[in-house]
Amino acid sequence: MTGATFGEAADAGLRYVEDFRDEKLARTLAEAIVREVEPGREYAIMEFCGGHTHAIFRHGVQDLVPDNVRYVHGPGCPVCVLPVPRLDAAIALAEEHDVILCTYADMMRVPASRKKSLMKARANGADVRMVYSALDALAVARDNPEREVVFFAIGFETTTPPTAVALLQARAEGLRNFSVFCNHVLTPAAIHHLLGDPADAGDREKVRIDGFLGPSHVSAVIGHAPYEEPARLYRKPVVIAGFEPLDVMQSTLMLVRQINAGECRVQNQYVRAVTREGNRKAQALVNKVFRVREIFEWRGLGWVPNSALAIQPEYAGLDAEERFAIHHSGGRDVKGCECPAILRGVKKPTDCRLFGTVCTPENPQGSCMVSSEGSCAAYWTYGRFRERAAGGEGARP
Repeated sequence: MTGATFGEAADAGLRYVEDFRDEKLARTLAEAIVREVEPGREYAIMEFCGGHTHAIFRHGVQDLVPDNVRYVHGPGCPVCVLPVPRLDAAIALAEEHDVILCTYADMMRVPASRKKSLMKARANGADVRMVYSALDALAVARDNPEREVVFFAIGFETTTPPTAVALLQARAEGLRNFSVFCNHVLTPAAIHHLLGDPADAGDREKVRIDGFLGPSHVSAVIGHAPYEEPARLYRKPVVIAGFEPLDVMQSTLMLVRQINAGECRVQNQYVRAVTREGNRKAQALVNKVFRVREIFEWRGLGWVPNSALAIQPEYAGLDAEERFAIHHSGGRDVKGCECPAILRGVKKPTDCRLFGTVCTPENPQGSCMVSSEGSCAAYWTYGRFRERAAGGEGARP
């Protein structure tokens, strides 16, 4: 189990979810990592994806690796990185333009300016509806031909192709009451920004990163080739990792070996789902409907060049930003909330004075506690830090 990938292991019989959670294999991998790490050397590994953060805490992976191997939580939570002004704009759409606003459930409770949220807007009479997909929003438009329906689209490259399909379908059907408020963001650009020239970060503290656990679902769409440039340019290895605990541990071992050897390659541990080229059909759909924005604001990262998508001019009739006078506020996060620093990996949830006191899943003050992929939600959900938040000892981060 200490080879290059899990591909060989899958041929040997690892074919079911429970196989990738096998305790004996986990201990074997843990022992291999202990043998490989160099005493006195620190290994700061950023798991870009929020799904990896939850896997690490759900299965106790951090406790299975040596103390000098540290996981740094990254900005790979699509709900978390959407800045307050974009959320304020979505709320204004629902309240001021009398549209039916459709979005994913996680977005409903994210705090916006003036203690507002989409959930509170709905309670005050706005027509805000939770959907599971962009196609569900299309169905709402068909069922309500007399109303304007806007799909509040968010997410990384994983959720972008379904939005493209919805736009193409709306155009084919001639749905004149459907549009998309596009907030899709791009992973490679965020990695560039995290690793780039410190001058680009202004006065924001930068975080130490020795290597990346690359995102799984995103890479299934875009492939692992897009990570080759930042790996080479900034000399940081990237290993595309699956979501199961043995995936994360195997990928950690691969990164430790690269770091020790001074290498900066892209390796693909998640060979059962990811190729170098990715899903070309999905990429073609996205390129047909979307264009890259010159710059876009992220919560935590600030304004990041070439990091988000906008709808192509040919589809302007389906672009909510073109159809409505959308106002972008200057709103910012709740005072004292450390979500921006947490998303950069500069701080942990337990460094936030609101965590576990004012800010809980029942009363979230920041997006990182709301989202099912947020770091604060991971720290809270798996119970490892509740005692510490209440003044007890808790587990080590």
